[in-house]
Amino acid sequence: MCLAIPGKITSISGDDPLLRTGKVDFGGILKDVSLAYVPEAKLGDYVIVHVGFALSRVDEEEAQQVFEYLRQMQELSDLEESRAGVSPAPGAISPSETSPRAP
Repeated sequence: MCLAIPGKITSISGDDPLLRTGKVDFGGILKDVSLAYVPEAKLGDYVIVHVGFALSRVDEEEAQQVFEYLRQMQELSDLEESRAGVSPAPGAISPSETSPRAP
């Protein structure tokens, strides 16, 4: 699954609208992004980025909400990973015990 992630434009280069790029800050990670689809974007704006292209502008509040969702998703992922290392409870049936066996 691919996600479009919000980031903040920290610098812009290029005058041709089709070749315009910007440095976008994704929580401390800076990436070069094409701004061809958002010619109205300016320094300090938040944009939604997918595979290196800014697709739309978003307000800061919406961007912060997405960051919060991503943080929560990471916490859920961390929780699932920690559960994966826990051995099953005594008496629990493992998935291999419930699957049909070949004769």
